[in-house]
Amino acid sequence: MISAMQAGLGVASGALVGFSLGLIGGGGSILAVPLMVYLVGVTDAHVAIGTSAIAVAVNAAINLWNHARGGTVRWSCALPFAAAGIAGALVGTIFGKLLDGRKLLELFALLMLVIAVLMLKTRSRAGLPDVRLSRDNMPAILGLGLATGALSGFFGIGGGFLIVPALMLATGMPIINAVSSSLVAVTAFGLSTAASYAWSGLISWELAGLFIAGGLAGGLIGTRLARSLSVQRGALNIVFASVIIVVALYMLTRNLFAF
Repeated sequence: MISAMQAGLGVASGALVGFSLGLIGGGGSILAVPLMVYLVGVTDAHVAIGTSAIAVAVNAAINLWNHARGGTVRWSCALPFAAAGIAGALVGTIFGKLLDGRKLLELFALLMLVIAVLMLKTRSRAGLPDVRLSRDNMPAILGLGLATGALSGFFGIGGGFLIVPALMLATGMPIINAVSSSLVAVTAFGLSTAASYAWSGLISWELAGLFIAGGLAGGLIGTRLARSLSVQRGALNIVFASVIIVVALYMLTRNLFAF
């Protein structure tokens, strides 16, 4: 059973997760997992991962609808990327559940720092806002989709922090379009990962519901802020990378020194 304090913390944490998904298309599970473990008090890291997967998938779908209304989703690229990633995610979850939960969090934090550096290096790139699926970019979209999905399933995450830079690399689209389009894959990857963890009985449905409820309001605010920042070249990249760095360092600190 979840206490009243845990319920309140769950809703507040969900609002932060929804805000992050709306703002940068990622950070859902990256924030949700440590929030569940360190703030709400979920003692089993695998339950935290499984619960965050379903909560993030639903919140991502809601934020996708918000971004789609603004016309920034590039469906022709996002859909095949997500389709390729689902296969990778299902395979990744098999191996992820074999590792110790704390070790997974440490490995993921290190990967986040690498991604942050790459995003800062490309912050001044304008991108191609009207990019579409073509014979030239299809191999990159499918290949990176498969690889990103595998990593998403392995680490038990929605994958936005991996998907956004992968879409930018595969298609050359600007970050605002990558953020919006990434939510298609985040939703798909999250549901694939959640299905695997649910089969193993590693989801707290009550806590997932609280996270989803909190994420509704947070997502609306995050989406509006993303549109505002997107008109300033490099601003959204810097925000994206900064969030990754802060969370990664926090996760490393807790795992290396708190246990």
